[in-house]
Amino acid sequence: MAESNRRPPYSRAGFRLGMKLALPLVPGGIALALATGASAARIGLSFFENALMCATVFASAAQLVVMEVWPQHFTLGAIAGMMLIVFTVNTRMLLISASLRPWLGGLPGWIYPTLHLTTDPGWLVSIRYTAQGGRDAGVFFGASVVFAVAWYVATLVGWWLGSLVDPKTFGVDLVMPIFFAAMLVPLWRGRRAAIPWVVAGAVALATEALFGGFAFIVAGAVAGSLTGGFLGEPERD
Repeated sequence: MAESNRRPPYSRAGFRLGMKLALPLVPGGIALALATGASAARIGLSFFENALMCATVFASAAQLVVMEVWPQHFTLGAIAGMMLIVFTVNTRMLLISASLRPWLGGLPGWIYPTLHLTTDPGWLVSIRYTAQGGRDAGVFFGASVVFAVAWYVATLVGWWLGSLVDPKTFGVDLVMPIFFAAMLVPLWRGRRAAIPWVVAGAVALATEALFGGFAFIVAGAVAGSLTGGFLGEPERD
């Protein structure tokens, strides 16, 4: 039977373990959420509008990028462009969710709407757990719920703070790159495994320099993924 067709165990103990494993990464997520909420206040979104965007989009990276190009006047073209930006930035979730399929694929249909809670740090916790032989699906949901609650509350606090002071005064525009760069540390698996990272970064930089826009996100992700696929599974140095 294929791995993705076997139903993984799901327990409260696994859920609690996922919450525990997530806690060390929560402060970084809160910093990113504060920056997201503060940026929403900076462009003039109301408390309710920020809360609604955070609940429906639920993606700091996409929200921060799209708020950098927030138009003063909305047209159909502007809305379509913003939707394309959000989709482009979030295409990494296609790869993230695909990597969860062998583990969670055997769960019933309720798994699909709950995947809205998938986050980069939650995925990181889950992948490290399964790499060590873990199978309890409760770990994924425990970690996801912790990040979702902490992130959402922090975006609301960030909006309140951002309405009082200029967010860029405190360098919130640096929070996102610092946060994602720090997430690379626990993913380190040796020099050979770093080759796809280097390729992805080089292709992204070249694409941005040549074409501008946000195509560099997709180009870098695809180039890194293809490189990793050709290299195969690396051994730890």
